[in-house]
Amino acid sequence: MKQTQEISRDSAVAGRSIIYVMAAAAGVAVANIYYNQPMLGLIEAELPGRLSPLIPTATQLGYAVGLFLLVPLGDILERRRLIVTQFGVLALALAMAAIAPNALLILLASLVLGVSSTVAQQIVPLAAHLAAPERRGATVGFILAGILTGILLSRTLAGFVATYGGWREMFWLGVPMALLAGGLMMVVLPHSPPDSRLGYGRLLHSIIHLWREFPVLRLAAATQALIFAAFTAFWTILAFRLQGPPFGLGADVAGLFGIVGAVGIFAAPLAGRVADARGPAPVVVLGAALTLVSWIVFGAWISLAGLVVGVILLDFAMQSALVSNQHIVFALRPEARARLNTVLMGSMFIGGAIGSAGATFAWETGGWPGVVGFGLALGASASAMQIFSLLRSRRHHHTA
Repeated sequence: MKQTQEISRDSAVAGRSIIYVMAAAAGVAVANIYYNQPMLGLIEAELPGRLSPLIPTATQLGYAVGLFLLVPLGDILERRRLIVTQFGVLALALAMAAIAPNALLILLASLVLGVSSTVAQQIVPLAAHLAAPERRGATVGFILAGILTGILLSRTLAGFVATYGGWREMFWLGVPMALLAGGLMMVVLPHSPPDSRLGYGRLLHSIIHLWREFPVLRLAAATQALIFAAFTAFWTILAFRLQGPPFGLGADVAGLFGIVGAVGIFAAPLAGRVADARGPAPVVVLGAALTLVSWIVFGAWISLAGLVVGVILLDFAMQSALVSNQHIVFALRPEARARLNTVLMGSMFIGGAIGSAGATFAWETGGWPGVVGFGLALGASASAMQIFSLLRSRRHHHTA
């Protein structure tokens, strides 16, 4: 009877309503990484000191730690229970942040918050696992659209709540949101037994073997790291660019660019459907090329319209490449999808950190032309890698 129930629930997962719930839960999870960014000034005013400015860094560091230490657990633990548990820990971390009496404790809470927010990356491989092969790209794309929605709306929501209620109230609001998301996951997700019986130590060590075994994984990880580096380079410098000539605009306008970036929400499912129909590799090539084109637009079109067009291209490029690269790596070894996702997303966030640091250095030493040159180099490198790989595979195919 239990087996029949699990089979019926597995088949139900293919339903669009279940995918909607998974996408919403993933968006709620990842939003927690970005709540503190617009509230940082208010937090620092109440809890002054050297530690308060490090809160976003602690959150991002926690997320990176969670990617490498928690996300692989999806291959050896029952996934529904793991996801629900992580949402519970996330709610506790939010409550810790809301009641923190000093900057040190909110820093520690932010670290735990970042670690537990990686539950979003538990949902992505589970969605790929449950989807039919011919629908895998579209399904993953839809979950990524939910994640992007959470990222875009998080800063707007936190800024509004913090301004009219207070920064602690935003963390308190996050508690029932996390609990609701966890409860929905407990209700709608099927029982999903682990695909591997490896011990935790061997599981982490196997990530190195996966990296060595699959050249396709290395290509996907390197390409996505370069594209995301170009993406974060733009967003790191945008507010500074808008403040200076010829614009003279404030942070409020910089925030509105997040709404412009909503085009990426539509890019992810579209790219997924194309990847299902024609294969993911050409979509990754297109994403890399559009990354390069976006930075050409930023450099050549010196106006607000140029920034808008460029950011639309850049967001479309990043999301299209990501969903297609995930489509590629999830097909390599089904029983290792969580670890494969760890490699891809871990590499991507390392690239993002490099992009942010490189853009800051380029801005300080060369201004906007220096940042454009940095972005062009990243986009050109990603494009060259993909084009070289495509030509090599075609040459190998003709030789065979």
